[in-house]
Amino acid sequence: MQFDDDARLDGSEVEDRRGGGSRIPGGKATVGGGIVGLIALVMGLLFGVGPDQLGLSPVDTEPAPASSSLGEVQQACTSGRDANTREDCRLVAVVRSTQAFWKQEFARRGGRYSPANTVFFENRVNTACGMATEAVGPFYCPADRKVYLDLDFFNDLRTKFGATGGPFAQAYVIAHEYGHHIQNLTGTLQRAQDGRQGANSNAVKVELQADCYAGVWAHNATNVADASTGRPLIKTLTEDDIRDGLDAAAAVGDDRIQEKFQGRVTPESWTHGSAEQRQQWFYQGYRTGDMAQCNTFR
Repeated sequence: MQFDDDARLDGSEVEDRRGGGSRIPGGKATVGGGIVGLIALVMGLLFGVGPDQLGLSPVDTEPAPASSSLGEVQQACTSGRDANTREDCRLVAVVRSTQAFWKQEFARRGGRYSPANTVFFENRVNTACGMATEAVGPFYCPADRKVYLDLDFFNDLRTKFGATGGPFAQAYVIAHEYGHHIQNLTGTLQRAQDGRQGANSNAVKVELQADCYAGVWAHNATNVADASTGRPLIKTLTEDDIRDGLDAAAAVGDDRIQEKFQGRVTPESWTHGSAEQRQQWFYQGYRTGDMAQCNTFR
């Protein structure tokens, strides 16, 4: 995955809270319905850990250390050249590309896209869905419409889940979370809130659709013009990149995770779908490039 060196990055789409804790006031709300990150899936489903033990709790009302919502990425990540040399800048560029595509796609369909920021954090972060620790992994909070990401998760993706890794594996994770944002905007996300689990549950269908939406973005990524140059921000996306994405999707399939951590597969407790299903739906989106082909509820 190669970015246009001359493209300008929009750091305002990313809040860098690493090294401190910004406050987001809110009530008692938790993230659920399969929207929480992949590590939470392992801990919650396999070891019986509750949301409070995973690091999701009501928003703390005590003062917390202040930190700039701009952070390091605002200063360091200003161009596509930076995205080609720094991991955090690459993620900033992926966020920019993903949102540029969905803005274009919504407009093409006669709608209006409402953007969502991504928050980089470490250790813990307060959200409108509650306080989360790094153990939760990447997640989308529908209450504040933000994607939350501890960058250390990408090391876990390789070392704990056995994915090959690579830049596009990271891009897949971000695009998947933005798939949940699209579901929130279109009213689909609430279908996962019935609390049911299992291979045919709405929770699984929501996750597979987010995988498909990630594939739709990947299909179109090299065709989305960047406003600063008029050229695509992402210059090249290779078949090796797509294989890394497919490998990451498989690595976090419910069956792979259950087999690895509990030694047996229990489809009745699935919330994200099997490795094969996750690959299938990501590739469905990538092959067609059409969000209308992502109806996992059919």
